[in-house]
Formats: sequence, C-alpha cells, structure tokens
Amino acid sequence: MGRSLRGHLLVVAVLVAASALPDCAAAQSFQLQSLETKDLRVLYTPDDAYLVPHVARSFENSLQFQERIFHWKPWDRTTVVLTDFSDYGNGGTSVEPFNEVTLYIAPDLKAMGTSPSSERLFSTANHELVHAATMDGWNARDARWRRFLGGKPRPVDAHPETILYGYLTTPRMSVPRWFQEGIAVYMETWMGGGIGRAQGPYDEMVFRAMVRDHAHFYSPLGLVSVGTSVNFETMTNAYLYGTRFMTYLSLRYSPQQLLDWFIRSNDSKAYYADQFQQVFHIPLDQAWNDWIAWEHGFQDANLKKVHEYPITPVTPLAPRALGSVSRAFIDHGDLVGAFRYPGKLAYVGVLSLKDGTIRHVVDIKGSMKYIVTSSAYDPATGTFFYTQNNLDYRDLMEVDIRTGKSRRLLRRARIGDLAFDPADRSLWGLRTANGYVTLVRIPYPYSEWHQVHTFPYGVVPFDLDVSHDGSMLSLSVAEINGANFLHLYKTAGLLAGGTTPFATYSFGQAAPEGFIFSRDGRQLYGSSYYTGISNIYRYDIATGKVDALSNIDTGLFRPMQLPDGKLAALEYTGEGFLPVEFDPMPLDDLSSIDFLGTLVAERHPIVKTWGVGSPSRIDLDSLITNKGVYRPGHEMRRQAHYPVVEGYRGGGALGWHTDFGDTLSLYTLGIDAAVSTGGPTDHGQRLHLDIDYKAMNWEVRYWHNHADFYDLFGPVRTSLKGDSLLVGYKRTLILDDPRRLDFSASGAYYTGLSTLPGFQNVNASVNNIFVARTRLKYTDLKQSGGAVDREQGIGWNVDTTTYVANGRIIPQLHAGFDFGFMLPVPHMSLWLYNSAGASGGSRDENLANFYFGGFQNNYVDNQDPKHYREFDSFPGFKIDELAGHTFAKSTLELNLPPWRFENVGSPGFFLKWIRPALFTGVLVTDPGHPALRSTTRDAGLQLDLDFSVLNHLPMTLSAGYARGFGGGVSGGGSDEWMLSLKIL
Repeated sequence: MGRSLRGHLLVVAVLVAASALPDCAAAQSFQLQSLETKDLRVLYTPDDAYLVPHVARSFENSLQFQERIFHWKPWDRTTVVLTDFSDYGNGGTSVEPFNEVTLYIAPDLKAMGTSPSSERLFSTANHELVHAATMDGWNARDARWRRFLGGKPRPVDAHPETILYGYLTTPRMSVPRWFQEGIAVYMETWMGGGIGRAQGPYDEMVFRAMVRDHAHFYSPLGLVSVGTSVNFETMTNAYLYGTRFMTYLSLRYSPQQLLDWFIRSNDSKAYYADQFQQVFHIPLDQAWNDWIAWEHGFQDANLKKVHEYPITPVTPLAPRALGSVSRAFIDHGDLVGAFRYPGKLAYVGVLSLKDGTIRHVVDIKGSMKYIVTSSAYDPATGTFFYTQNNLDYRDLMEVDIRTGKSRRLLRRARIGDLAFDPADRSLWGLRTANGYVTLVRIPYPYSEWHQVHTFPYGVVPFDLDVSHDGSMLSLSVAEINGANFLHLYKTAGLLAGGTTPFATYSFGQAAPEGFIFSRDGRQLYGSSYYTGISNIYRYDIATGKVDALSNIDTGLFRPMQLPDGKLAALEYTGEGFLPVEFDPMPLDDLSSIDFLGTLVAERHPIVKTWGVGSPSRIDLDSLITNKGVYRPGHEMRRQAHYPVVEGYRGGGALGWHTDFGDTLSLYTLGIDAAVSTGGPTDHGQRLHLDIDYKAMNWEVRYWHNHADFYDLFGPVRTSLKGDSLLVGYKRTLILDDPRRLDFSASGAYYTGLSTLPGFQNVNASVNNIFVARTRLKYTDLKQSGGAVDREQGIGWNVDTTTYVANGRIIPQLHAGFDFGFMLPVPHMSLWLYNSAGASGGSRDENLANFYFGGFQNNYVDNQDPKHYREFDSFPGFKIDELAGHTFAKSTLELNLPPWRFENVGSPGFFLKWIRPALFTGVLVTDPGHPALRSTTRDAGLQLDLDFSVLNHLPMTLSAGYARGFGGGVSGGGSDEWMLSLKIL
C-alpha cells in the first residue's frame, strides 16, 4: 500500500471515529436542557428549571439596556449556563470564541457588606452582561477582522499568533481586571436602582481605613503587578479600585464621558488607555493620581465627621492585622478561630490574648476570603468545628484544638453558618442546594443532618447563632427586595415545624451581621452599617430595643463577650482585620459619612434613570423560539480560522488553522494544514496535516508529518516524519481541590518514522510502531496567598508504555513520587522529586530504554518553565544523551522567595516577579547490573521572570545554568545554559 493511500485511509478513519464519538455513553450521560430566544440561550439541568424563566427575563431585560447604553450589537447570541457547583453564588463571562455567561445559582456570600445587591440573579445578569457588552463591543475595523478570521479567536499556546488575532478582533479583552470589574460593578449598581458596591459601605470603609492608616495606594500598573496578589484582599482589589476609579470619573467629569471610554465606536481607539486619553484629554496615570489625591481629601473629611463624636477607644489583641478572620470564640484567655493572610496557608489557630502569639492547630483546605471558614466551637471538649472546600461543596470537619487531630464528619454536606448548641451538643447550620437555603440540625455525634425548614427562593438567611441554654436561635435574613432583618426563633418551635419568629427587628438596607447571644440569653450583640459605618449594636430581646455600643472610624465586626464584661471584635484596618477589645457603652449619637456614589447621584441625576426595572415586564413566552435538549455534538460550528506558522525538522511551514466546536467547547475539532517553506522537503515531507477531535473525555487525532510552532525555536523538537493515528481517553477520578487523581489511556499507531516519538535524538529502528500508554496521576499541592508556585504537598504518578513493533512487545513501567514543604520564610519551599522505571525487551533495542538529558526548554516554549522537575530531564547533559534499561532518579529543589516588582514596565508589558531556584540531582541507570551501572549528578540554578503582556496574558522568561558530573557520552557532563520564553 502506498504512503499517500495509507494517509488518506487514516484521514477517513479519524473522521469516521469522530462521528461515532458523540453517541458514546459518556456523552449521552451529559445532558443540559435548553431554552432559546433570538438573542439568548439558557442551558440548565432539570433541578434548576424553576429558575429559568426568571433568569431568561433578567438577561433579556438587561440585554435591552446594554444594547442601548453601550451602542452594542452582540456579535453572536449569548449563552447562559446555570450551575450549582459551588455553595456561594458567582458568575463569569467570556466572549471568545462565543458570548457565554456562567451563572452560579447559590446565594452570595453575606459578609461585612462586601456584596450589597437586590435579587442576586437579577444583579448578576446585569453585572455579567456589562462584561459582555464591553468586551464583545465592536466597530467596523473589528468587524472586518472578525470576518477575515472567521470569528473571535481566543489566545492559545499551541498557536501564539492568536495573541495578535485576539487583539485585532476583541481589543477590549486586552485590558486589566480593574477596568472590566470597575465598570461592571458601577453599572450594576445603577441598573439595580442604586443598590450595589458603587454605593456600598464596605468600599467606603476600605478607602477610609487606607487614608486613616496611611496605607499604600497602588498605581494602575502596581495594582495588577502586586496589588491583587500580596494584599489580603487579593483579586478583590481589582473590584475595589476599579469601581472607585469609575465612580470618581463619573463625579469629576460625567457618567456619559465614562461610558464613552467603553463604547467601541468607529472613531474610538482600540487600546483602552489610548481611548481614555481621547475621551478625557489627560493620560490615564495622571487621572489615577488625581483620584488618589481627591480620595485622601474626601476621606479626611469623612474622618473629621466621624470624630465629631467621641471615638470608642479600642485595645489591639494582636501585634498586627491578621488578614481574614473567621467567626472566633473566647476560651480561657484565648481566641480560637481561623486565619488567612498572604504567605501562609489558611489555618485554625489559637490566639493568646495575653501576648498576641498564635498557635497553629490545623490547615484548612479550600478557605475563603473574609470568613475563612464557617465555624462553631464546643468549649467543654475543645472541639472546633469548621468547613473545608468552601468554594466547592463544603465538608464538615472537627479538630481538637489541644492535639490538632482533625476528622471529617460529613462529606460534601454543603452546610455552613454553623452554630453549636451546648444544651445537647448538636450543631445547627444552613445548607445550600439548587438555589435554596435550608436550616438544618446535626445531632451529636454528627453523622447525619436533619432538615428543619427550607426558605423560599430569594430569602437568604445567614449568620446563625444558638443561645447558651439551647432554647433560642437567631438568624440574619436578607429578603429578595434588599431588606434585612434579625429573626429570633424558639428552637422547640422550629423542631415542631413552626417557622414564625417570635421577635424581628428590621435593619433596612443595612444587614445585621454576626449577631450572637449574650451568656445570659437576654441580649444579642452584632454589627451593622446602620449609619453607614459598621459599629457594634446590642439588641434587647425583652424590649426589642437596639443600642449602639461603639463609634469607630473604620468598622467593627463579629463581637465576642469577654469574661470581664468587655467585648472583643474585629476592626478593619488598611492591612486586614485586627482583633481588638473595648468597653461596650451605650451611645446616643453616632457619626455618619458621605458616600461617593451619593455624590454622583446628586451631581449627575441621570444615573437615577439607569434602573432597568423589574424583569417581570418581559413577555418571555413571546420571545421563546425553541426548547429542548442541548446536544453538543449537533451544535458544532466554526469558531475561528487563521493563518499559522510552524516548524518542521529544522525548517518552517506556513498554514491555516480552523476550529470547530459547540458553544461550550465540550466537542471540538481543530484542523491544521501547512506547507513547508524550508528544511526537508523530500519523500513527501512538504505537506503537514493535523486533525484533532475531542468529545468530552475522548480524543481522536491524526497527523501527517507533524509540525509544531515551537520547533522553530529548538533545541527540543517534537515534529515527526510520517503518519499517526491516536485514540485517547482521560477521566478525573478524584476532584477535591487541591486533591486530584487523573487517569489517561491512549493508543497510537505511527508509520513512516525516522525518530522515536518523544525522543528526537534516537533513531527509530523500525518504521511502524504501535504505542499504548496509561497514566495514573495524583496531586495534592497547596500554596499560600501571594504564592507564585506550589509550596507544599505531594504528588505521584504511575505510567505504563507498551511498544509493539515487528511482532515484538516491549513493556515499560515508570513511577514518580514528589513531596515538598514550606520553610519558615514566606514563599520559600523545599521539594524532592523522585522517579524510577524499568523496561522489558533487550537493552540493545532503542525502544527498550529510557532517555534523559538537558533542561529541555525551547528558546520559545509552551511547557512548564521548570522542566528540570520532569523525570526525563537532566540538565548538564545533552538531550537523550543518558540512557538506561532501568533507572532511579532524584532531584532536590530549593525555591527561594520571589522578588516582586510594582512598577517595572507598562500595562501592555510589565514584570511582576523574579523567582530563583536551586536544584541538584542524581541519576542511576541500570542499578541492578554492576557492569552497566552508571551514576550521574548535576547541580544548577534557574531564574524565572514572570511578565504579563496586553495586561493579562502570562509570559515567563527563564534563564538557567547547570553542570553535569560523571557518565554521559562525554564521560563527565558539561556546562549547560538555558534561556527560554514560555508563552501563555
């Protein structure tokens, strides 16, 4: 059979196999329901069907406003995917290659006023469609590029040219996060009738505290380079700074000028900073500095207003702010709680109120900002209850604070807002599922939960507490219209089926937070932004009277009773939350402050007209065009196509790439076709073809004379002569972040080879090879806030490879085990990477050996910059220079703390950090055969410089040096230098 005919048959085979894949069991088991209108598609599971009419109306309602206010005509229909994969609500938007919004239907986190809003799905629809309108917005030039490139290509590392194509088609994707989130939060607030963070008390408190504490204000560049990683607010700083800057601009100039910055008109500039100067006639950095100066004056005036009445004196209970702090408990002169701050993994700890030291008890997996974890405490046994996987489905845990021994009580229970009942040792909590919140009780010994009451959709209870005698339960409740209440119940009545509170107090738009019962059960203590500043209040159960107990200039939260009658609380500072104590004295007068958002509404009343109104006005039935099942295999359409450049065996190739896929990219088909412009062009090597089809867990791939972009930049080359057909399968067996267990298997047939697949310097002894591979890989890798890489954990893998050639079967097995731990210096860690392997067959056969050598980084690359961690890398020797029938290898690595840079470069290209690492390794080949045994060693260092391009695309420039010792062709190793730029 001729080679051309064989290649044609392989192409037919891959297309036949691909067409069969959508009918596989895995694909059939994944089904979403679909509701469609002309402009919208909502995808959902049957459990979430009750929300679909409201979601569809909310998005249609918002879409009409976005099109009008931003002069936006959506390039394609927006797809909204409803998910219940988290215990807290959220959303996300992408416009490449299609407009898609993911909507997490659980209630928002109600902590410290960080997310003021009206009905949550209504607000999220408004927020996310602002993203869609501003990122997908296009003008005539953008439209020409979109038509030429077949859509909106998203940047992918396999084809770095897509970075340019992405900018040409969607230039407003190449912006900093604060730009995106600032306008979304600003518009969401006014679309919701003025309810949102642009008028939120938390944001006011943050900047008021920064001015009071003389905290550092980040520049636009500093915000994205360090401000969203080293500060305890992390990415929330993008929302805080962005919203504040947008609100200031609308006050200082006008809301219309602010909109003009975002509207993609024909005369607008593509780059956001250039457009800013065109609209406001000053550079962006200058306007930012003007805002910071204005902010200091504004907050100084607010602080003066606060100090018109005596400020409650507070005494710190810790030497410094502790970032985020959970609900905490006083026990025998200690504060027991959970803490999260940059440079350390979140943990349960015991803070001594005598000297301010903290004793670490246990790390918390999957912590959250602000609340860290949901917590409760049994002082009689010293048992601290907490939740892990807080951004997923929460597990209920307990830990003995004396011994540090922890255990899981309930897996994926989705229960938080815990409260302990000392009367019978039961736990109460709030469970989230399918958009509803359910009050539950967990009797001792905590092996099961019992439903007490499920609240109607839109009613969100939070901050639960139980009185010390177990007779009463308190709840803060946010209603669908934005009103907030404190409810008190009799526990006996709840357990008997009653749902009516015996006492209620309305806090209006200011949520009551962290209310706890006094020891005698006669009062409750909590906090509220009742006057715009979060102070501590006391609610008297008998009289229903509320007294203010503090007048603070920033904010106090989560009060705790101390044995001497004082109260402890968390004070917000410029560096996070600081435990303090104070005397709770009833006050008649409290200070108030001015809100920036209020000033905007007064000076520019047009924002009051931006409310989009109730979604109920949308006649959804008249808009629906289709209902049915979403079948990704039937939904595939062209996503984009574009020219590409590739490398092949020392030469270059020019070609064209086309992507097809469904809206969610569950099923994709990528086709590369290229023609060599240099290098070997004989024996039919001029044409290159790559067809890659993926359907859920499956992949079918065919290539002819495989070419790769990164082969243009050596020294590693993955291009292969000949043809190949691969069928692969991947499945995640455990997904419990950060724990993950993945299984993969593949079978590949290669024909016409000149070198072995994966070993560029090893000649193929046969032309045709079948290779079967399996891999089982486990990782449990952790990193603290502000980290740039893994800092602690373990990982292991077991890999098998079976070669079949010329009737011979050659099996191989290799395994790895890695572990590391944090050192006392923040972001400094020590790791040991270990691997070993053995092969069948004769060691004289090329296929029956393992090969090692080199850093194996290309000058331009898309692989992990620290490739020396991989089992087949061994810097100080040439690639594939070392070989063995069996082997054992270890590499010791010391990662030093990164050096961070706040203002090096420009937003379009800037340096974020440099991180040095030292390593040394030993490799023993054929250890069981004294005559063949060889021991080689190496030592080296590597510097990684992390850059960002076009504001958000990551690049890493790595420079390394290593020296090899012993073994190898040269008999003693050599010096090796490495320079590599990793793309995306």
